[in-house]
Amino acid sequence: METSNLTARQYWDQVRANPNRAKFGFGKRPAIVNIDVQRAYTDLDAFKTAYETDPRQIEHINALSGLVRDLGGPVVWTYVAYLESGIDAGTWGTRTNTPDSLQNIKHGSERAQFDPRADIQPADIVMHKRMASPFFETNLWSLLTFQQVDTLIITGGSTSGCVRACVIDSLSRGYRSIVPEQCVADKHEIPHFANLADIMLKYGDVESVDYVADQLKALRA
Repeated sequence: METSNLTARQYWDQVRANPNRAKFGFGKRPAIVNIDVQRAYTDLDAFKTAYETDPRQIEHINALSGLVRDLGGPVVWTYVAYLESGIDAGTWGTRTNTPDSLQNIKHGSERAQFDPRADIQPADIVMHKRMASPFFETNLWSLLTFQQVDTLIITGGSTSGCVRACVIDSLSRGYRSIVPEQCVADKHEIPHFANLADIMLKYGDVESVDYVADQLKALRA
């Protein structure tokens, strides 16, 4: 194993700056999946589980979602929530049982509510999920297949958790997977930057939000 004294942020900067890195690139039919843009993870004043990397994250998510809508592509918003018993969180919900624990994000609770800044339109798809990947035991794959999607833009949180899980499942199902850097967030910079680097090196393209916007606009030309 190669060793290094670089921080996760420095390693990410090194990976991103490599001029020879290959890209998967954009296809012709994009969709966007905005993962768990809900108050449990975005409301810093109310919940200890919330986090923020780029303060304009949700603004950027809204802008990219609008561009995908303009192309007629699917705009998907996921949220996580559980039964009052928490039994549907499975093993994931067994390590702790505090008010902040995952399985205690209950249906209809404030923690399950979408962030009010999220611009969710009537024609968008709102999808409930229980595990990290939005592909797990949902109809996301069949929806994207029906819509003839070949490129999946993935935003939300957390970078090291649900975003990473979605990227791996997206690649595994044959999609070009794009992560706009300013549109994903995590609780701490170490897992955030380490996973951006890992995604870039293995599973998808990590691009600036401006680059992703330009690619979407070019598809309209």
